[in-house]
Amino acid sequence: MNDTQTTPVVLITGASRGIGAATAVAFGRAGWRVAITARTQVEGQQLGHQLRRPDGGLLAGSLATTAQAVRDVGAEVFTHAMDLMDGASLDAALDAVLAHYGRVDLLINNAVYQDREMNALLLELEDDMLERTLQGNVLAPFRLTRRLLPHMLAQGGGQVINVCSGAGQYDPPLPADQGGWGFAYGASKAGLIRLAGCINRELGKQGLHAFSVNPGVVSTEAVTATLGDGGMLAQRYGAVTPEAIAQALLWLATSADARAWARGKGMLDLQTLAREQGFAPAFVPAGVSGSSSKQGM
Repeated sequence: MNDTQTTPVVLITGASRGIGAATAVAFGRAGWRVAITARTQVEGQQLGHQLRRPDGGLLAGSLATTAQAVRDVGAEVFTHAMDLMDGASLDAALDAVLAHYGRVDLLINNAVYQDREMNALLLELEDDMLERTLQGNVLAPFRLTRRLLPHMLAQGGGQVINVCSGAGQYDPPLPADQGGWGFAYGASKAGLIRLAGCINRELGKQGLHAFSVNPGVVSTEAVTATLGDGGMLAQRYGAVTPEAIAQALLWLATSADARAWARGKGMLDLQTLAREQGFAPAFVPAGVSGSSSKQGM
């Protein structure tokens, strides 16, 4: 691809399944050129520190599967392997995307370190577990963003959306082994939340803009694998589909009203956005009046 093309490019990390995969399809359907990265290249690929279902089985999804879904909606897609735990892998993936498309207009830092140890109880959390979680969920997206920002400045602007979590803002409703989240995961997401504000303050006048977003509880295999059946959280806080979150991300990146809607909100609740825009049905928690909670994974 030559860099004279004006069709915008979105780079989505962690796009082998769940929110990342649905978002790739949504942006492709909307006419964007799509770049996707993940560790899982093909279905059934065995990897270290790999999130699995409670029965030990692998989660469905791969870059190849997502790429075909994007092609099926008539969009152009570029895939590249990327491992959050390997800095050279991050650099290689970004370099390959820039070489292929010549630009990136929107980076969606969606990938997350997926190992059950990120939700270990405090007395079971070892230093190396915490270090791996922070590497995957803070250092890796920071490195990718930091390397991309000069390219965005050179092209005249760009956007970054960091997929964060209410776990970085709130105390867990239950212990980590009963459906809540652990310190490692919460601390890592709290760190990632801070990145968007610094981008906006330091580089906003040069055409860059960033959002921190909370998708809440989403009905993905990864959430089920992490939280068990997730029944309590789904009943109490509600759950939306990955497709609804993908539509909310597309609206945030493309709507002329997005920045006004986001102003003053800090981390953005994507479930609220999805429901306000009609991407997801209204939800009222059992025994609670009003809209959905802002807590959640």
